[in-house]
Amino acid sequence: MATVKPILRIFDYDKALEFYVQWLGFRIDWEHRPEGSPAYLQVTRGDVTLHLSEHHGDGSPGGRVFIDDFVHLVPYHQQLLAQEYKYNRPGLETPFYDPTALEMTVTDPFSNRLIFVERH
Repeated sequence: MATVKPILRIFDYDKALEFYVQWLGFRIDWEHRPEGSPAYLQVTRGDVTLHLSEHHGDGSPGGRVFIDDFVHLVPYHQQLLAQEYKYNRPGLETPFYDPTALEMTVTDPFSNRLIFVERH
């Protein structure tokens, strides 16, 4: 089976790191940042891998990534709230499409949304 790695458009490297690494807890696997050129990097948390790109044409702001079968969503949600990140205070909800699921949506500084879903 193939591996899917969404490419999300970012506009500010430092803001992206604050959101994805410092707040959400992703780690930087690698990055390509030649001097004077836009950044392109891969971040991972568990089995979720994303590419973040400052390059023009590598996606549009406002993308959505649906992260299904996330494990331990409630403690992760509590961990995020405890950090008091001033730009995002996500809630938890039961989505209309599955009464056995729990969902949390976070929006990055570039209007990309990550939807974490845990199923019971």
